[in-house]
Amino acid sequence: MRKLDKWKFIGDNGEFKVENIDQSTYLYFPLANEAEMMSAITPRLHGDIKTGQNTFAMRPVSLEDLHNTKSARNFWLKINDQHVWSAAGNSAAQFSNQFSDEAEEDVELEAGLLWHKITRSNSKLNVQSEITNFVPTNSDTVELMRVKIKNTGAEELKIEPTAAVPIYGRSADNLRDHRHVTSLLHRTKTIESGVVVKPTLSFDERGHKQNEVSYAVLGGDENGKAPAGFFPVLEDYIGDGGNLEWPEAVVKSLDNYLAAGEEIDGYETVGALRFDEVTLKAGEEISYVLAVAIAEEDIDFDQLAAKYCSGDKFEKYLTENRDYWQQKLAVVDFDSADQEFDQWMKWVTLQPILRRIYGCSFLPSHDYGRGGRGWRDLWQDCLALLLMEPEPVSDLLYNNFSGVRIDGSNATIIGSEPGEFKADRNDIKRVWMDHGAWPLLTTKLYIDQSGDLEFLLKEQSYFEAGSELKDKNDEIYQGSVIEHFLVQHLTHFFDVGEHNNFLLKNGDWNDGLDMAENRGESVAFTALYGSNLLELAELLKALSAEKSIEKIELAEELSILLDTIERDFNYQSVDYKREVLSDYRRTCKQGISGRKIEITLTDLISDLESKGQSIFDHLNKNEWIETEAGDKFYNGYYDDDGQRLEGDHPKGVRMTLTGQVFPVMAGAADEDQIQQVVDSADKYLKDLSVGGYRLNTDFKELKTNLGRLFGFAYGHKENGAMFSHMAVMYSNALYKQGFAEAGHKVIDYIYQHCRDFDTSRTYPGIPEYINQRGRGMYPYLTGSASWLLLTVVTQIFGVRGELGNLILDPKLLKSHFDDQGEAAVKTIFADKLLNITYLNTNQLEAAEYQVQEVKINGQAVGFENKSRAAVIERSLIADSGEEELKIEVVLS
Repeated sequence: MRKLDKWKFIGDNGEFKVENIDQSTYLYFPLANEAEMMSAITPRLHGDIKTGQNTFAMRPVSLEDLHNTKSARNFWLKINDQHVWSAAGNSAAQFSNQFSDEAEEDVELEAGLLWHKITRSNSKLNVQSEITNFVPTNSDTVELMRVKIKNTGAEELKIEPTAAVPIYGRSADNLRDHRHVTSLLHRTKTIESGVVVKPTLSFDERGHKQNEVSYAVLGGDENGKAPAGFFPVLEDYIGDGGNLEWPEAVVKSLDNYLAAGEEIDGYETVGALRFDEVTLKAGEEISYVLAVAIAEEDIDFDQLAAKYCSGDKFEKYLTENRDYWQQKLAVVDFDSADQEFDQWMKWVTLQPILRRIYGCSFLPSHDYGRGGRGWRDLWQDCLALLLMEPEPVSDLLYNNFSGVRIDGSNATIIGSEPGEFKADRNDIKRVWMDHGAWPLLTTKLYIDQSGDLEFLLKEQSYFEAGSELKDKNDEIYQGSVIEHFLVQHLTHFFDVGEHNNFLLKNGDWNDGLDMAENRGESVAFTALYGSNLLELAELLKALSAEKSIEKIELAEELSILLDTIERDFNYQSVDYKREVLSDYRRTCKQGISGRKIEITLTDLISDLESKGQSIFDHLNKNEWIETEAGDKFYNGYYDDDGQRLEGDHPKGVRMTLTGQVFPVMAGAADEDQIQQVVDSADKYLKDLSVGGYRLNTDFKELKTNLGRLFGFAYGHKENGAMFSHMAVMYSNALYKQGFAEAGHKVIDYIYQHCRDFDTSRTYPGIPEYINQRGRGMYPYLTGSASWLLLTVVTQIFGVRGELGNLILDPKLLKSHFDDQGEAAVKTIFADKLLNITYLNTNQLEAAEYQVQEVKINGQAVGFENKSRAAVIERSLIADSGEEELKIEVVLS
């Protein structure tokens, strides 16, 4: 076996190639458009194609199916009437040679922003295939595939081509639910350009529905000439004793194919298209274009084939595809000393878009759920949107607030429309205790980027039992965004365990901590809520100052939770907190009155600051721990037996990364504490064989009193893998507190590991986690991409907003600057595209420089110097007549 090299970037827009790509098993690549055509494709053209849970054109696949099943895209050649060769590498003969010493085939991948090309050369047969796949960027739900065949020898080659794509044509549920019965619903027909199947019903024993969705495999040669005939029935195509990797119709050159106009009912379907035999001279090539289509209404598929299935049409739409995604991502770009890192970040920038399209399902690793996103995703995906497509974010955020419940929890079943939330399945309400924290964090970023403080005053409804909450007068009740924040944060503030930390309930960010709903506590997210309370107080101060507002109206019931205003309080007492919360819940259970009370902003700010500071004091007094070896860090959790999770233990010191991230990010830790956290994380969690910092140490115990994650093998997923999301948030927290070198290492470890393709086996981009063997897992659909993009733009390059003004606060290391001392970033701010170049001609480290001069389009501008950063008035950006501004920043 040849050693796999790292992927190599071959262009300026993320294009890359990998040689010997057939020597890796679990790879796949996404192909999609914003009409929600979603495909996955492997180097051997395996994968699937779908538009949703109930509309799969190809058989749904999980990760292991990529090598355990045979239902792949394929293109066959019968060469000189004797040799059978798959241009995709999917033949029994080719698989039998996979580990032979004399390799007959060279296979290379080239890919770019949502296009995928495999070149396969066979030295024995003197033939080469080049297969390119992509999904057009229009509203059509179709995947296109061009197959180029070239004679690389000196003699003529006679070839008989047959394209074959098995058509599954139904819901993923039917994979194990009436697989055969649902094939009886198939109504298959041949048309001039291909094979179409339209099942009669959408099969569901809870209630069958007439089906309106059709699936098709269409094709033409480079001039658009239609196939000679078709093998539409799977069992006829493979033959008795055959299979999809050695089909009788190809091996025996069967000529009993059907012409256009035939109809066959009740069998599994394959889009097998026989093309005319052709002879290729030495060096000559020919191409064919296939289209796999899904249509939710009756359409003219021959017309669709005319639109796509020829060489010039394919090239036209491929060019459009490249231009579209290039322009889509052009709003965020990096230019540093490490050009490969800059290219890698293009794929990271794409990932939040893929998450919007695929949700958290529909790629082979993500074989759970039925599409869509969860509550946490709604808010965290907006982080990247704010940097790339800020215009719709205000409406998205506003709509999302309608999913908040008056008890501080939220809807968990997210609909497909903005602001659409559904009742809990089986009336079981699960509560993740971190859910209340993300809306404020995201909204704060929105307000900082936009200056839109009035957003806080917008009125929105609450969610209740699949509908909008009504008051005692049967009127839909609405409260301000501020009120929604208060409901989310104050209910959690009083909902504490016996150690005075917020109850863990059914889990926090770590879904694997799901078995401690009685006595479990999340110290980590107690810290984040504490920070949020203080951040909200600061927002209210700004609102009061800018809008001259002295009072706001809040739900009468909230006065119970704003306890510092009118009565004595004791935040050291768990019993006191529980009594307050019980009083509030009892009142709300009787129904919301609909009455409002006026609260002065001064009183409200004071209340929030008292609560936030009490959390920080508690954390540093009670949760800052020291081991027998003298290492210091934060405890992050308590289990369902009320036992502290972290610190010394007979089975070894226990530590979690999550337990450190949020106190550091929140600002609860001082500089000395942060350095001790860094030292402890380096000692107990850092492991470069998995790309950096593990999520936790090995507890060597099945902790059924805390969560399912302890049932996972150590080093996998939430049990001690390098989990990118938390690692990147760790980096963000370190950068935020001025620990630039430590923050840089976290990201660099991940990046360097991923680019070592022989180990990571992952394409460019950041995977969800790195497993115990160093392999990148669950690529493309991880929330860590949004956090990484946010960290690189707002912390490393330091371009961010502060109540609408522009902050330039770079934390670039000397190594980030090129030989001329320059590093640049492109991003959107105030509806302008900013091209910002930092000039560090003295090659200073981050701690050594500050902003000395700022020029916009060549003109020096004034700025406020704030802790070595520059604060630039928004009007200097927004009022410019230019759509694109060039900003030069001198560091000294």
